[in-house]
Amino acid sequence: MKEQFNPAQISKVIDQALVYQCACPAQVCRAIFELRELYEYQMNCASDSANDELVHKTIAAATEKAHELMEECLKKILDIEGWDQATFAMPEGLKKRPAKPL
Repeated sequence: MKEQFNPAQISKVIDQALVYQCACPAQVCRAIFELRELYEYQMNCASDSANDELVHKTIAAATEKAHELMEECLKKILDIEGWDQATFAMPEGLKKRPAKPL
C-alpha cells in the first residue's frame, strides 16, 4: 500500500496534538494507522478457500482506497492549518496551553 506519510511523521502530529490539545489532525492520523493495520491484517490473513481469499482481497482494496483518502485529507488539513510539512511542527497559532493536571 502506498504511504504518503511515514509512521514517524504521523506520530509527531499525534504527539503535538496531545500536548497542545488539537485533536482533529490526530484523529485523522489515528485513522490512518488503523487502516494500515487493517490492510496488513487482510494481506496476511490465512485463506481456507477461494471465497475467503476474495473476502480478504475485497476488504484490502477498500482499505487501500480509504487510506489514500485519509492521507489526502491529512495533507489538506496540514496545508489549511499551516503545519511545516518538512518538520511536521505545529504552527504556533494552533498551540494552546497544555491541560492542567487534575
